Amino acid sequence: MKLPRRFFEPLVLGAPQPLRNLPVRVERMIHFVPPHIAKLRAKAAELVTQVDVILGNLEDAIPLEHKGEARRGFIEMAQETQFGSTGLWVRINALNSPWMLDDLTQIIAAVGNKLDVVMAPKIEGAWDIHYLDQLLAQLEAKSGVTKPILIHAILETAEGVANVGSIASASPRMHGMSLGPADLAASRGMKTTRVGGGHPEYKVLADTNAATSHRFAHQQDLWHYTLAKMVDACAANGLKAFYGPFGDFSDSAACEVQFRNAFLLGCAGAWTLHPSQIAIARDVFSPDAAEVAFARRILEAMPDGTGAVMIDGRMQDDATWKQAKVIVDLARQVSAKDPELAQRYGL
Repeated sequence: MKLPRRFFEPLVLGAPQPLRNLPVRVERMIHFVPPHIAKLRAKAAELVTQVDVILGNLEDAIPLEHKGEARRGFIEMAQETQFGSTGLWVRINALNSPWMLDDLTQIIAAVGNKLDVVMAPKIEGAWDIHYLDQLLAQLEAKSGVTKPILIHAILETAEGVANVGSIASASPRMHGMSLGPADLAASRGMKTTRVGGGHPEYKVLADTNAATSHRFAHQQDLWHYTLAKMVDACAANGLKAFYGPFGDFSDSAACEVQFRNAFLLGCAGAWTLHPSQIAIARDVFSPDAAEVAFARRILEAMPDGTGAVMIDGRMQDDATWKQAKVIVDLARQVSAKDPELAQRYGL
């Protein structure tokens, strides 16, 4: 076990100093781009103004014969695009695949100083993060990268869920985690072919109504336990939690509900796999204007966060002051990125 006083030391001579705190960035949607498809890759310059994060996907959904093309396409997209305040991420292939090493060595050598985050699939324990941490430090030093590239882990195996706390605390390079429901369902032996969202057969029955003999059925959330466990691990370690993919592009209402559940539970954002999901994520992961207005009233009534006041018949104290501060702080971050929402919030 590494000594606490050495936790923030660079792992390699010449690698950048690890961050002590995550950069303050709005990351409501992580928008996936398949970089082996030229016409989609070419949309990056337009997407920069629409999304918070652009991610080049090299893993799932990329055919085996196009792995190299996707890697080269990502490098080209990164070199030709000015990202400004929009994050640039890449999802590499799994650590046990034959493509991962080339993904990192070639991409960091070519565009390491533009890359913000490496998303790593199927992380199962702290040992996976330790390996990536050391490798990234070596490649940063070799290529003269001046800021540390962060790691974002996808939680998509039963072993990863079991080890979520140790994964979150494995390295100062950790950015956050995303729920990967499809692979996780397979790992657990869950009987569903859906990618995220609920299932009509996962439900509870209410008691029988004596007058009508009717029993209401209520669909439940397959992912609530895992999402809450991931959020707790991230929050305890100063990381960000994200909902992953919602695969049914035709059901925007269900997508919105799933995203909103994740937002209320503490997630910072979600993946957007289709352009139709961008507006949903932007709306859901930006706080409601009325909620922001009420939160501001709490902060104004209790400037130092102590005591208790009554606002609209509801008691507010130091605990609700903290809740209000979470909402107002997020509104300020969103306002800096999104002038339209800044006007709506009055900030």
